[in-house]
Amino acid sequence: MSSITPTLTSKTVLPHLILHPFGGENGTEQLLEGSRAAIALQEASLANPKYADIQQRVMLGRYQEIRMLLFLGKDIFRWIDQCLDQMERSGDTGIGVNAQGFSALLVDSPPDGVRTKLEEWGVSDRRAVFSRAIGIRCLFEDPPDVGMLSPMFLEHYHRFADYAYLCFQQMKPYRAMDGAAYDFHIYASEEYSRILSEQWDTP
Repeated sequence: MSSITPTLTSKTVLPHLILHPFGGENGTEQLLEGSRAAIALQEASLANPKYADIQQRVMLGRYQEIRMLLFLGKDIFRWIDQCLDQMERSGDTGIGVNAQGFSALLVDSPPDGVRTKLEEWGVSDRRAVFSRAIGIRCLFEDPPDVGMLSPMFLEHYHRFADYAYLCFQQMKPYRAMDGAAYDFHIYASEEYSRILSEQWDTP
């Protein structure tokens, strides 16, 4: 990975990362159904008359995973743009302070509070989720129609997303950022709206 080794030492407060809900008609149900179908597919054989139906449900589940990661990637890139804007306005910019540096911060070494919050949400593999979200966002501007995606891509999209993330990180050298030197929080949009509402209602 292309990186610049010096790290920033002063603690910097960054914008919050706000994650919006994954929407779409039947999206959540297809995610769950796809997970159940993937398990069933492992137990099925080509001789099983329901194999094709199970495989179709798996593919629809994978498609919803791609949509979910794309929307997550949009939130991440919005956060990265806010961080870059803040750094530019504060004059705290220099060689290697770029989008790749902030994406590496989020994926590899976020602050402890962010790690804890994700664990509370049940996110067991933070790095895979965030890096693949960035990779999918690099590939798509908007959710593609499911008919535009090949079965091979749907089945192995995570590999394409992994390589897309690596390509993005290698586009520019970046400054390694230690999570201990930064402070930012991660919120679901509904949670953050509630916090703002409570602050506004406080006399």
